[in-house]
Amino acid sequence: MKLAIITAYPPSMVTLTEYGYYLVKHFRLHEAITEIYILCDHTDGPKELDFQEEGSTIIVKECWDFNRYTSFFSVARCLSDIQPDAVLFNLQFLKFGDKKIPAALGLLLPAYCRYKGIPTISLLHNILEQVDLENAGFTKNKLLQTVYNFIGSSLTRFVLASDVLAVTISKYVGILEKKYGARNIALIPHGTFETPPEPTYELPEGPKQVMAFGKFGTYKKVDILVEAVELIRARTDENIEIVIAGTDSPNTPGYLEAVSEKYGHVPQIRFTGYVPEEEVPIIFSQSAVTVFPYTSTTGSSGVLHQAGSYGNAVVLPDLGDLSILIREEGYVGEFFDALSVESLADAIQKILTDEAYRIRLGEANYAAACSLPMSEITQMYLDYFKAVQLSKTEGLPFVLEQGKKPEKVEA
Repeated sequence: MKLAIITAYPPSMVTLTEYGYYLVKHFRLHEAITEIYILCDHTDGPKELDFQEEGSTIIVKECWDFNRYTSFFSVARCLSDIQPDAVLFNLQFLKFGDKKIPAALGLLLPAYCRYKGIPTISLLHNILEQVDLENAGFTKNKLLQTVYNFIGSSLTRFVLASDVLAVTISKYVGILEKKYGARNIALIPHGTFETPPEPTYELPEGPKQVMAFGKFGTYKKVDILVEAVELIRARTDENIEIVIAGTDSPNTPGYLEAVSEKYGHVPQIRFTGYVPEEEVPIIFSQSAVTVFPYTSTTGSSGVLHQAGSYGNAVVLPDLGDLSILIREEGYVGEFFDALSVESLADAIQKILTDEAYRIRLGEANYAAACSLPMSEITQMYLDYFKAVQLSKTEGLPFVLEQGKKPEKVEA
């Protein structure tokens, strides 16, 4: 099978780059895949392909840019040149831009692929029906929120034109089937990027690192984390380093620079900037706790799965998709009120001051991470692709019965 994966790809600053990296890394090991074409955005630095010496042939095609109005056409031309046997989209609503027209045009591509007869699966990490538009950085204007919801519903219908629309949270299946009458929704869990050997759960000497990882500035804001750690320092003797690992969200350029200036007086705070894939294990394994300073959620959390795979204890708000994910996939953590500095300080302090508790949380999260490796997740996609190809060969529409998965298809 010649597979095209349309995604942002490291070192891109666009969202979902890490997920795109691990999709490619694990698809390449399936014997059914002969070639993988990565249709990704342009970046200044070389693409991270440290694994390409084994498995399928990997070809990179930089054919679109965030907020470029012609991305739809350049991707379509690239697909025409490649003639793939199947296409997988790694999507969320602002994948191709935070401006309305380029974002909307990019989301027309799944419908285009279906029209061209290419077996198409779109992985949609969030659905607009579950997004808090104000906290997620879209708009605070109530009228504009109504307009966004209408536009979002229209664009969802285009993405639903895929042969299969995959979502990572069970609640999304029911919402999409009820609202749109869709019968092509598949629940495919997020999966864990890597399942390294079980860690020792020992911390390096020196200050205990309290780490937040991601793209910050919209609904992910580290101000509350800094203030919570300052509160813990004021009431305990804990030696703590704050680690902000990641970059600005594309929607909020300059956010972390402003945070750095605002808290320039705070000691032991480190901004890592972009974290290359090879350094991700180091930054997680050295952390005493991973914190999720979110005020809203927009789908499954790659950071939670990464924290689990490295045996991290986590502190997170009990809201939205994070709550569902924790309950469905077996992760555990200490919860806090998303708007309360004191609540966050209490949650972090409970873990930092109780070593046995920190280790218990890490062990449980590691076990949860190991239960859904990416090798199994990519096999699910291959099974759906084979089922779609079979339906096209037989000239029948591809329809999914709720809760029913296709038979596993051997390579």
